[in-house]
Amino acid sequence: MHIAFHGAAGNVTGSCFLIECRGKRVLIDCGLYQGKRELEEDNRNDFGFDPAAIDYLLLTHAHLDHCGRIPLLSKWGFRGKIITTSATRELARLVMLDAARIQEEEARYRNYKASKKKNQGEPIEPLYDTLDALNCLDAFSGTVDFSKAIDLCPGIRASFFNAGHILGSAGILLELEDTGRRRRVLFSGDIGYDDRALLPDPAPPPHADAVIMETTYGNREHKRLGPSLDELYRAINTTVARRGNVLIPSFALERAQELLYYLREGIEKGLLDRNLPVYLDSPMAISATQIFRRHRECFDEETWKVIASGHDPFALPGLHMVRDTAESMALKQARGAVIIAGSGMCTGGRIRHHLRHNLWRPESSVIFVGYAADGTLGRRIINGNDEVRIFQEDVEVNAEVYTIGGFSAHADQQELLNWHARTGNPEQTFLVHGEEVARQAFAALLTDTEIRLPTLHQRFTL
Repeated sequence: MHIAFHGAAGNVTGSCFLIECRGKRVLIDCGLYQGKRELEEDNRNDFGFDPAAIDYLLLTHAHLDHCGRIPLLSKWGFRGKIITTSATRELARLVMLDAARIQEEEARYRNYKASKKKNQGEPIEPLYDTLDALNCLDAFSGTVDFSKAIDLCPGIRASFFNAGHILGSAGILLELEDTGRRRRVLFSGDIGYDDRALLPDPAPPPHADAVIMETTYGNREHKRLGPSLDELYRAINTTVARRGNVLIPSFALERAQELLYYLREGIEKGLLDRNLPVYLDSPMAISATQIFRRHRECFDEETWKVIASGHDPFALPGLHMVRDTAESMALKQARGAVIIAGSGMCTGGRIRHHLRHNLWRPESSVIFVGYAADGTLGRRIINGNDEVRIFQEDVEVNAEVYTIGGFSAHADQQELLNWHARTGNPEQTFLVHGEEVARQAFAALLTDTEIRLPTLHQRFTL
């Protein structure tokens, strides 16, 4: 029995782990690298294994850095089965098709720019296209319920349990048996945190012999939700009062829906103007919100109370859903509005257009409510750069910049420690999915377990 780390080893993105047992190969996640140009180029490299040799792919959740390379895996020969929860299956389809569209548009744009140069070089191809994304959907062979074990094959049993990170997100326990030896291997996935809107708290993890654990916030704690909401409402009111726009770069899955929930709540409590214009400028976030409405079995009790009272948890009086490109472009004329657009790290999507039109305005604000990886446009703005480059233009950063940590979908350091303590003193703990400073800091806090800090493509015996 072996495990190999083909992503998220020494960085935050690109989740991809390979288990070998009894001649079978089980992949946990297959995500895109995001951030620096060097990381994005890694997406075109070999996986570190033969895609055609993979028998099963178990998907923890639908974020791009966990599912974004599945179309490429299929394109390069994968013919196994993909198993995940029902909500993740729907969201992953949306995410992968959107990623294909963005890559096609990016390739067209770069080829257009190259066509104006004397030395054009080879034309740029997208990592995968829409047809590749559609083709890989055939591999989604079934869905699983939380806490119900399924036998993949003799000697390999899998159980999914609620991770509380985004809709349908899961941690995965693999029970392995080979030549009389048994090992319980636990994959945390991305761990959510307690007492947040929409989703129930993460389920207690089962005991395990080996734990593969995320450390995104392994070196710090979040601001609590109450003060975070106060800061959000205060930032919006202050900005709108001076006729500036509030830009909120947001991940389309979970964060956008959570923001709508809290904006509705703020209006109902009289903390925000009832006529506040709010634009959800993200076709993917709009579609994701519709998927959320179909999976109410994933909601927590508080959200159910809102629904039971006859209210839509995502509806507010001044909300405008923006799908059309022309309508999105017209928002450059908006003043005193809240604009929620993807992506959360500002690596793509419509938020970059809004930043180009608003970032230089001192009356406007940008509110970051989630993690931005090193090397992304979002991180450069958060770090206080006086000027950033957007669409080949240098744009001054004069807008007020807020970073509000209480909305993160990831557990913070203390919550990660609490989660690990409940896994039953595992013999080995492999720390992944964090920048090096974060996982080193978290490793120093763990006791009674052998700590492993895997590097890319490193393989271990279980």
